[in-house]
Amino acid sequence: MCTPEITEPPANGLSYVHPGPDSPWNTYLRQIDRVMPHLGRLSRWAETLRRPKRCLIVDVPIEMDDGRIAHFEGYRVQHSLTRGPGKGGVRYHPDVRLEEVMALAAWMSIKNAAVNLPFGGAKGGIRVAPRELSLKELEKLTRRYTSEIGLLIGPQQDIPAPDVNTNAQVMAWMMDTYSMNVGATTTGVVTGKPLQLGGSLGRVKATGRGVFVCGREAARRIALPLEGARVAVQGFGNVGSAAAELFQQAGGRIVAVQDHTGTVWREAGLEVAELMLHVQRTGGVGGFRAAQGMEAEAFWDVPCDVLIPAALEGQITAERAQRLHARLVLEGANGPTLPAADDVLTGRGVLVVPDVICNAGGVTVSYFEWVQDFSSFFWSEDEVNQRLDRILVQALQHIWETAEQHGGWRQMSLRTATFAVACERILSAREMRGLYP
Repeated sequence: MCTPEITEPPANGLSYVHPGPDSPWNTYLRQIDRVMPHLGRLSRWAETLRRPKRCLIVDVPIEMDDGRIAHFEGYRVQHSLTRGPGKGGVRYHPDVRLEEVMALAAWMSIKNAAVNLPFGGAKGGIRVAPRELSLKELEKLTRRYTSEIGLLIGPQQDIPAPDVNTNAQVMAWMMDTYSMNVGATTTGVVTGKPLQLGGSLGRVKATGRGVFVCGREAARRIALPLEGARVAVQGFGNVGSAAAELFQQAGGRIVAVQDHTGTVWREAGLEVAELMLHVQRTGGVGGFRAAQGMEAEAFWDVPCDVLIPAALEGQITAERAQRLHARLVLEGANGPTLPAADDVLTGRGVLVVPDVICNAGGVTVSYFEWVQDFSSFFWSEDEVNQRLDRILVQALQHIWETAEQHGGWRQMSLRTATFAVACERILSAREMRGLYP
């Protein structure tokens, strides 16, 4: 007779995921650990922050153009619905895993609460290399995935949006599929849609604009003039390119840009409009003739005043943090800085504006889009930008004041301050709602 081995329960409390020490989910858990001393009586509810409310794994089979049947694995995670419907993007990437989607959903809970939007946190994804699919295959993949997660999503339940390798066209397919399945056109089921289908003006550049607004406010507080400031950007999609454009308009010099195709550098500053045209023609920044190329790892040694990591998570390690020249790090991506690197940067006097506030411009304008869809009354781009700027400035001010109450950002990082503000809002709502039944 075989006696089963008795083992300790997993440290994350979840039997279905065993992340590595630098995984996104483990990074999130360590961030929650850091905010625990600041939660007071609400700490009795804090375990709910460590456990996603719902995780769905789906098989997504489609017929390929050559007649083969291919299967892809998809996910939708709802981390918290305490403050409202789930809200979070859908990414298509070959490295998508459950624990990554869990972390992204959890960060959405924090982000929405930090900006005080009436949403919980959710996220989705499919493990796929989308560049290897034809447009028709991509449409089939999207529609089948939407049908598979249809039991979770809805304009009052969970509202997807674009993320890595997804865009307005993907959202249009999702909206159409959901609408056909429920028998009514339901524009509010997703955000980030084309304007013709209920999308919002200002949505495409909203995340990058939010990075700029947060950067402008943070730079003012540490007496860093934007005029002449050297800016390095990792990732040159919607977020990185929009942020670079706005920093250049404010007088900054974009000295280095890196994406999956290469790294380009020019001390006198890159011309952002020309680089964007090059990316449209070639698919990436690599080979841009008006700049010098460099090795990917050398990007982290470029002299700069502002660094904008706007690619994927886990990019700033402790070793890279020791090498950075920047005074200000603006997290355009989700989870780009590992916890050990956070400590290094704080110790070196580098201010980090965390993802959960810095890149909240996208979800804020998604909220505007959702509201406009319900009312069927749409705002001008100026109105959208003005409302976005006001919300982010107020949110960052509250977070800054929270850090000041604990000795300033060198004592309580802006990340911990943001988590303190967000977790207090989430857990207060959880306490007031109580447990059912």
